[in-house]
Amino acid sequence: MAFYYTEPSRTFNEFLLLPNLTTKECTPQNVDLSTPITKFKKGEKPAISLNIPFSSAVMQAVSDHHMAVALAQCGGISFIFGSQSIESQATMVRKAKAYKAGFVVSRSNLTPSHTLKDILELKEQTGHSTVAITEDGSAKGKLLGIVTGRDYRISRDSLDKPVSEIMTPFSSLIVGKSGLSLSEANDLIWEHKLNCLPIVDENQNLDFLVFRKDYDSRKNNPHSLLDANKSYIVGAGINTKDYKERVPALVEAGVDVLVIDSSDGFSEWQKDTVQYVKENYDNVYIGAGNVVDKEGFRYLVEAGADFIKVGIGGGSICITREQKGIGRGQASAVIEVAAARDEYFKETGIYVPICSDGGIVHDYHVTLALAMGADFVMLGRYFARFDESPTKKVKIGNNFVKEYWGEGSNRARNWQRYDTGGKQSLVFEEGVDSYVPYAGSLRENMDRTLHKIKSTMCNCGSLSITELQQKARITLVSATSLVEGGAHDVILKESSMAAE
Repeated sequence: MAFYYTEPSRTFNEFLLLPNLTTKECTPQNVDLSTPITKFKKGEKPAISLNIPFSSAVMQAVSDHHMAVALAQCGGISFIFGSQSIESQATMVRKAKAYKAGFVVSRSNLTPSHTLKDILELKEQTGHSTVAITEDGSAKGKLLGIVTGRDYRISRDSLDKPVSEIMTPFSSLIVGKSGLSLSEANDLIWEHKLNCLPIVDENQNLDFLVFRKDYDSRKNNPHSLLDANKSYIVGAGINTKDYKERVPALVEAGVDVLVIDSSDGFSEWQKDTVQYVKENYDNVYIGAGNVVDKEGFRYLVEAGADFIKVGIGGGSICITREQKGIGRGQASAVIEVAAARDEYFKETGIYVPICSDGGIVHDYHVTLALAMGADFVMLGRYFARFDESPTKKVKIGNNFVKEYWGEGSNRARNWQRYDTGGKQSLVFEEGVDSYVPYAGSLRENMDRTLHKIKSTMCNCGSLSITELQQKARITLVSATSLVEGGAHDVILKESSMAAE
């Protein structure tokens, strides 16, 4: 006989937080939103923690290298979409990792015998306008010169002009010596009005480049999510079909965290994928999912997953529930999986973070997800609205919108995400092709969202996500209280009237 849950499947809309005492220290500027993304043992620290509890969805319409950099600058992580060629995805990871805070290992290098054509082709490939010219064309070779956009004019210089005639030679460069601090490097940049300072060793071999623009970036992005080498931490999505080819390429490109992208993660295919990564790579972390209950959580954790993604059918462009009758209200899923996570922690002393993926419409839903036990959230529609997402901005009527489609739509052609060992194509859709209202820059919107979350946490008397999860008081709401919670029994002014 089938098992029946007697409790309804509930969404975030059905809950509200009750305030606790707000002490004088509970102000938004005192709230710490850091949170783990990789599992860790009791008494130890996680290998990677986010500075804000946000990740962007593994979607063509959301997460490319531009989003990866923009979100990492805010303190979150982006998972670059995997429904593309292995080479293309690895290139995106490399580009995101190349945006380095501080000392940069040169990613664009040529020899003096190369030509202007090679310079232009490299610039097109990497987006870098500064090219280090070394004796052997390597990132660590003997530095002979530098080429920037100021060293040539495409309208006048021949494409076959050798780099040796274009570059600023080493003898004319201001350089720093290996071992100097970042502060000392920045002093040289400002003293000599440089845009780029090469750092070389005693044999003139290139170690790093330090850029003026990175100084401004660091000042403007104090919560940037960085690795030990001051590169942005970057995630990437994989599937359970070509992982043995895709994972090595992504690791070589420098990826920090992987996640298996699937609508249903409670499968032997996910177990095999997680175990492959764990058996072959020591310092690569992998999340698995999606699941909606204790059984799914346990299965993937015991396979070795570093974090678990929670939610089926709750995304704004997801129609899995409609098409297959599979899924669960996002609040119910998070509550049960969080309880399973806490139970596992008590049994083993190992804490496995969980990510709430889907079901978030309003900013306060993020705070609810965290209060219910999620360590961080994954959002698609939220990020798809911004300048940094990879989709087109178009005008419909008098409004600007951005394209937004699901990985389960025919447009995405991501059959690997939904394959269960059958036909290698998408037989039916589990996502739609749509638009979302254009919202401007990520930073502007993210700052507003973060302030709302911090303000709500202060109302709950909490200065950290862990404290919120311990102190939160959550109540179910009725249909009539939902009406009461919005503007009601008044005549709202039209925007034209308000302008007068």
